[in-house]
Amino acid sequence: MTRVPVSRRAWAATLVALALAGCAVGPDFVHPAPPGDAGFLPGGSAADVAAAARGLDKPCACDADGLPADWWTLLGSPQLDALVQRALHASPTLAAARATLAHTEELRQAGAGLFLPQAGAAASAGRQESTAIQGGRPHAVGPYGLSTLTGTVSYSVDVFGARRRAVEGLGAQVDQARAELEGARIALAANVADAVVARAGYQAQAATLTDLERLQDDQLRIAQAQFDAGVASYLPVLALRSSRATTSASIAALRDRSAQAQTLLAVLCGEAPAGFAPPDIPLWALRLPAAPPLELPASWAAHRPDIVSAEAQLHAASAQIGVATAALLPDLALNAQGGRAAGAFGSLLSSGTPFWSLQALVAATLFDGGANLHARRAAMAAYDAAAAQYRQTVLAALAQVVDSLHALADDRDAWEARAIAADSAQDAVALAQARWDAGAAGYLDVLTSDSQLRAARVDLAGVTAQRLQDAVALYVALGGGWWNRPWPAATSSGQAGLPLD
Repeated sequence: MTRVPVSRRAWAATLVALALAGCAVGPDFVHPAPPGDAGFLPGGSAADVAAAARGLDKPCACDADGLPADWWTLLGSPQLDALVQRALHASPTLAAARATLAHTEELRQAGAGLFLPQAGAAASAGRQESTAIQGGRPHAVGPYGLSTLTGTVSYSVDVFGARRRAVEGLGAQVDQARAELEGARIALAANVADAVVARAGYQAQAATLTDLERLQDDQLRIAQAQFDAGVASYLPVLALRSSRATTSASIAALRDRSAQAQTLLAVLCGEAPAGFAPPDIPLWALRLPAAPPLELPASWAAHRPDIVSAEAQLHAASAQIGVATAALLPDLALNAQGGRAAGAFGSLLSSGTPFWSLQALVAATLFDGGANLHARRAAMAAYDAAAAQYRQTVLAALAQVVDSLHALADDRDAWEARAIAADSAQDAVALAQARWDAGAAGYLDVLTSDSQLRAARVDLAGVTAQRLQDAVALYVALGGGWWNRPWPAATSSGQAGLPLD
């Protein structure tokens, strides 16, 4: 039987093929199970959810397409829409989040470059002198010139997938940064909407209390005149003065809160408060959103950016286990070098002497005091922590939705009660006016009824603003509808599925 010789190149090719066929050690990431198909509330039925959320008009069953990405437009104010867009384009917070995303993407791209061979070139020229031993005596050689032109190619064979896992982790960090950008965008829009609603509510209450203040002035003049005429005691005068002072203090507090809301709007829009002049948006010009997707299963909460971010952190922790595991195993590197050497730099290409070398390097840690082993255990503990944090994030998200639903239900009850109180006060004013016209009551009774009407309207404005703010909170809790923006949905690692900015 004739033996066929195997060349060094064949051995090298075989070694490379075996290395490339290796697998990445460590666990392959598995997406955690969604929260479940039950509803958000105990019992989970669509009827329960709709009943609990009766605080919104016409609740209906919708799919994920039912929540628009620009959900704030459902409040019905073009001026609010313009403020939100102004904030989205100028917010320093979003600018920082975009820069963080770009930073992580560049790091991932840099890590991916390690999969390709690394090539380099070097040239040198100089003179040197050396000493050789001849006949037992040192003998000087030189001085002489030596110039070299060298090219190198190196390739680290990722036998056990350390670099693949590292790049996988970098991709997960990109997904996390993108999720945090989406979360910052949703929070910014919600904060703008909240500030607009709050400012409108404060202004509506302050305007009503200002009318009430004028009525109290009229009441005070009449009570003072009656006391001066000796037909009434001084007690009504004192009571009206106290009420008048309380009203003035309330107006001052509301104006201060309105100014604070305006300052917050300036910061959210990326502008200095001194030069910021937001539009005056009346509270009654804002409408309650009509049809949020209230009957979706709880699994839909997995779309929330904070949950996507927590999943990306879990993915990165999983990849780090693979990196730590590969550190326990040998590493293989292939190096090639070639070039020419000559006594003078100008003769390198014409009469230089060629040289080359090929090298395969296998390196393994034989003893490190257990450092790599403990590093792997630390990576596994970090994964367990990320898994627990993911579960906590999911629970907190579900709780936020439930709290928003209950708040809207309570808001509706409170709004209906305040509306009844305001209607009754309006009827009382009409009755007092009719009695005064008929001479059956004094004008002070008309003013008292009118004051009660103003107070009822102040309360109604407060609960109306609260309903609007809780509706905003529900849209945020449901995820903000970012997936319905008309942007591509590809990601760096293909895991999180968040749209590109």
